[in-house]
Amino acid sequence: MEHSRIVIDGASLTCPQVAVAAREDVMVAIAPEGAERARAAWKVAREVAGAQPVYGRTTGVGANRVVDVEWEDADAHGLRLLRSHAAGAGPLVAPEIVRAMLTVRLNQIAAGGSGVEPGALQALADVLNLGLLPPVPVYGAIGTGDLTALASTALCLLGERSWLAGPDGVPERGPGYRLQSADALAFISSNAATLGEAALAVADLRRMLRASTVVAALSHFAVRASEEPYAPPVQDACPHPGQREAADAMRTLLAFDRPAPMRIQDPYGYRAFPQVHGPALEAAGYAEQVVTREINAAAENPLVDVAGRTVWHNGNFHTAYVGLALDAARAALFQTMALAAARLGTLAEPSFTGLYPFQGATEASSGIMILEYVAHSCLADVRRLATPAALGSAVLSRGVEEHAGFSTQSARATTDAVAAYRLGLGCELVAAVRALRMQGRAPSGGPLRSALDLAEAVLDPRVEDRPLDADIAVAADLLPRLASLHP
Repeated sequence: MEHSRIVIDGASLTCPQVAVAAREDVMVAIAPEGAERARAAWKVAREVAGAQPVYGRTTGVGANRVVDVEWEDADAHGLRLLRSHAAGAGPLVAPEIVRAMLTVRLNQIAAGGSGVEPGALQALADVLNLGLLPPVPVYGAIGTGDLTALASTALCLLGERSWLAGPDGVPERGPGYRLQSADALAFISSNAATLGEAALAVADLRRMLRASTVVAALSHFAVRASEEPYAPPVQDACPHPGQREAADAMRTLLAFDRPAPMRIQDPYGYRAFPQVHGPALEAAGYAEQVVTREINAAAENPLVDVAGRTVWHNGNFHTAYVGLALDAARAALFQTMALAAARLGTLAEPSFTGLYPFQGATEASSGIMILEYVAHSCLADVRRLATPAALGSAVLSRGVEEHAGFSTQSARATTDAVAAYRLGLGCELVAAVRALRMQGRAPSGGPLRSALDLAEAVLDPRVEDRPLDADIAVAADLLPRLASLHP
């Protein structure tokens, strides 16, 4: 990736790069090696389909896999497939998720293995670079292929549907591409929409977890908590990698000041931070590894084997790994957010802050009281969204497709959970900064002082009772910048 350009090669795309392609004004280009892999797979796919049955190319799909497509009907078969499968429902997904989908599908085709004609690479890159989007409804996939989303994309390429352009999604005719009938299933048989959203979600999750450590350190400083729980001998005694990472970061953030702790032992929000935040760090890291592996895989069915000059009918389209990894990440996220809500509670207590209850301007003021309600409302949503999507299943297509992992729903739940977490964490940030302001205290230096300076520059300093909704929004928007200060 260059400063303003992402080069797609089919092998090295990362979740942060997907986020950049989805959200920023960058150009997307195709690496020569990616185009060559796609061309080689396309040639082999045509060769094999001329000699033996190939699912979706010479046969129907789903339960119709046993039905051969007659040669005189071959041209119409692919178009019928696209039209019949472009049938999602509900509101359209966010534009950034659609751009993430297009980026992932572009990379998958460049990985080789799909057999799609290589001209589709430039067609998709052009769509991304022109800022055009296919209409993609929310409902239509269950983790075994984003058929409805990609069929809609294919119909836009063919000119049967309009692209959506601009922030208002104005219908527009865009660049066309004559997708060959034989390539119809190969183009749509992908989890690119699910993986695109998953890539965005894990990139955001990892950023918010880094920000959470910085915010927790500000709260720690505000209540004069003890650093004993983060000491190396404590971590060496129970050496989980994520726990050690969380403790190391807290020690670094708090290293510039050594105030005497106010208590011999603090509540769990401080004392057990490494043990609770650590699993979230590990779960998010594992989820990113899984998603990164998937977006660079030729997870196609049928898989075109260029070296063996054959195709393999297989189950790599099933994204159980992705769904289960995201399910675990959300469960861990709930745990660490519960600690953030607990720390927020201490910031309302005079015995912890030395201030009036709820950091009020007067003893009877409500101050930050409502922040706890907001944070626990967010926490309730994260708890609801932490229900594992993998607990569901389905039997479809006349019993032939008898399992689903619902990774699509897991990705969507992760997007929503991270959004709720961000707002809840914003509440803690507002409270920690306000406490330090009212105490007249600040870290003496280092990244924690930089974090406080950033927050004080944008957060309203008034302490009289007033609406705090704008403060929460400003704090939530600041969190990605605080994440960059994580040691």
